[in-house]
Amino acid sequence: QVQLVESGGGLVQAGGSLRLSCAASGRTFSRYAMGWFRQAPGKEHEFVAAVSRRGASMGYADSVKGRFTISRDNGKNTVYLQMNSLKPEDTAVYYCAADDPPSGTYYYTTARPYDYWGQGTQVTVSS
Repeated sequence: QVQLVESGGGLVQAGGSLRLSCAASGRTFSRYAMGWFRQAPGKEHEFVAAVSRRGASMGYADSVKGRFTISRDNGKNTVYLQMNSLKPEDTAVYYCAADDPPSGTYYYTTARPYDYWGQGTQVTVSS
């Protein structure tokens, strides 16, 4: 079992920045690829970013590429999402998720393969 706890959400004006953190406890953190997803009201989970077990590879949704950066610190069992140049359409509940992938540089960009999820943190961007 892996327990995930997100933090860092809040209310920010358009153009501002936030950094989300996701702290993991339980099994060896470096075993897992980590992803960030978001869900706006009335919509399904949307992939945001993901990073492989040791951070060697990462991927982003087109909608956030160039604005968001995912990183991880395996020594602190934490994955981060730095969000810059925020837009009102970034408003959503943001979730981190963990998955044990088939290889060390792999990560999934869909929600289904992820086995563990945090409770989410609200990000609201005002115009």
